Amino acid sequence: MKAEISIENHKFEIDFSKGNDLSIPILFNGKQPNTYKVPHATSKPYKDGQFIGDTRMGGSCNFETYTITPHCNGTHTECIGHITNDRISILNSLKEEIILSTLITVIPEKSDEKYKPSLNDQDLLITKKQLQYSLNNFNTSFCDALIIRTLPNSTKKKQIDYMQNPPAFFTIDAMKYVVGIGVKHLLVDIPSVDRLFDDGILSAHNLFWETNAKPLNDNSRSKTITEMIYVPNEIEDGNYLLNLQIAPFFSDAAPSRPIIYKINELQKK
Repeated sequence: MKAEISIENHKFEIDFSKGNDLSIPILFNGKQPNTYKVPHATSKPYKDGQFIGDTRMGGSCNFETYTITPHCNGTHTECIGHITNDRISILNSLKEEIILSTLITVIPEKSDEKYKPSLNDQDLLITKKQLQYSLNNFNTSFCDALIIRTLPNSTKKKQIDYMQNPPAFFTIDAMKYVVGIGVKHLLVDIPSVDRLFDDGILSAHNLFWETNAKPLNDNSRSKTITEMIYVPNEIEDGNYLLNLQIAPFFSDAAPSRPIIYKINELQKK
């Protein structure tokens, strides 16, 4: 199905039959990405008396109990409730169904840009300089959502143990830049926008949601971060429409499925 939309007096065509899924499917009891060595996402047949929810074991149907930690077991979207005393739900935070977005690719690097706590020699960073360079050829009007793919970009991201492979994270300057260009929804292929062990400071999270000694505001309540996506190499950088689907959980985060659709500008007749 194709549709035409108008954005800032320009007309674009979108083919909604050709979406690109950026989520990492959760393979219960199988290989999956993991952060902080939390238990893997698992499933087991429900049992009650003589009933067992597994047809292979004599049950009449398959009926399973699932155990999952959304922040650590795969693609998930989180809201400001992730870092506040207020129990704000992602279900009440994500209001938009179709979001203007831009996909860029960066190579994490060592940098003298700042972070709190202090950086060490092993830290690889997503920097303001990289973001500015990668966005230079794109219209920031499409940055309601910013999708970031990091290199190298192997399918190993779908089952990586981040305790054995420390991921990149955002510098303070980089996150200030993200906020400054008006990004409402940030999607990344790393498990956290902060260093995994940062003394609980969460510098980048707090900057994105503007919670550093500031009262909560409506704009921050509606902003989201999606972590542990995977963007296949064949998907080109550029402008897209994003459909950010989440499981309907009343929680600070939920498993999610971001789908992007390429935007093609129509030539004026």
